[in-house]
Amino acid sequence: MKDRVQRIDQRLREALGPSELQVVDDSAAHAGHRGARESGGGHFNVVIVADAFAGKTLLERHRLVYDAVRDMMPQDIHALSIKALTPDELPSTS
Repeated sequence: MKDRVQRIDQRLREALGPSELQVVDDSAAHAGHRGARESGGGHFNVVIVADAFAGKTLLERHRLVYDAVRDMMPQDIHALSIKALTPDELPSTS
């Protein structure tokens, strides 16, 4: 079975076609957390940049992300931190 990070990554790439995507397993920082212990799910941080977010509110963006991984909750995902941007919202590097 693929590990959780790979599965989350794959689901988001298939659903939203991001130009940038970072999925980080932060579960170790929450070791012993009651909710995670009970569900068995991990804590993950997602930074995703996709054209699919253009014209969407923050709530709509988060719903798109949650919809892509909904069947992984709560068994695989207990908590998900999301930063969802369009390519135009990326900080300039110049």
